[in-house]
Amino acid sequence: MRNTITLCVLALVLALLIALPWIAPFFYIFIATEILILGLFAASFNLIFGYTGMLSFGHAAFFGVGSYATAMLLQSMQWPLLACLLAAIVAGAVLALIIGFFSVRLNEVYFSMLTLAFGMMVYSVVHQWRSVTNGSDGIAGFVVTSLGLGIDVTLGNPAVYYHVVLVLVVLATALLYLICRSSFGLILRAIRQNPERVAFCGLNVRSYRLAAFTIAGAFAGLAGGLMAPFLRIASPELVHWSMSAEPVLMSILGGTGYFLGPFFGAGMFVLLETWITSMTHAWMLVLGIILALMVMFFRRGVLGTFLDWLQERK
Repeated sequence: MRNTITLCVLALVLALLIALPWIAPFFYIFIATEILILGLFAASFNLIFGYTGMLSFGHAAFFGVGSYATAMLLQSMQWPLLACLLAAIVAGAVLALIIGFFSVRLNEVYFSMLTLAFGMMVYSVVHQWRSVTNGSDGIAGFVVTSLGLGIDVTLGNPAVYYHVVLVLVVLATALLYLICRSSFGLILRAIRQNPERVAFCGLNVRSYRLAAFTIAGAFAGLAGGLMAPFLRIASPELVHWSMSAEPVLMSILGGTGYFLGPFFGAGMFVLLETWITSMTHAWMLVLGIILALMVMFFRRGVLGTFLDWLQERK
């Protein structure tokens, strides 16, 4: 009965998301597109944080490299969007594999600090390698001409691009869900709870951590690849270490113990930021206070606390 209700709710939400361009102004289409992309970014981070127990402060590196890979291919090669996104996934995965090879050797705060250091290094390369990345100006002026696979759509239309993002994010989320529900995902949860016991069972904890880190980097690369055509630019801000704080906050805000928690947190974060910036110039102060209160009083995240409340009512 509970699974049936959950499926019905998800189907209703998906139906509303599909119908959004016909029932909401263009402004909210842009907001919904941003929420979907950042939700996937946060969900990729939650694979290593919520499921594996590794707190990374350099996750924006994979998001940014995916964004730059897409922008550079669109500008210089005029590839179809799907081919560019595939390159973004590969770029994110390869960078995550390299950084993870060194980072997963350490635990807890040492792991976090090392990922932060690598993230700052990637930002420095992107910011200073002007001949390739155009430095602080970023890569702009590219045009998304086609989607690929013979599908004829006008990607310059915000509603069309929103639907493309929705389809790709739903497919990526379904794949990520299967990974989390698989035996691999169960081992990641066991590593989060007790890595020593998992090692005693004969499993290579470091290899599983590296695999999770690489997969998370691939999904973050996809999110970054979708963000570049949405913003019409790939800028160093997408790689900056401060950008890595957003998936951390979104995951905690929504609930790291729940698969859809990061998406819920991304929605709340983007909507709060949008509404508050329209009301006051001191939006960072107001947003910080609200988010701090939410984190303090919703220990399991807003979604997690709500679901626990429903469970207690039953």
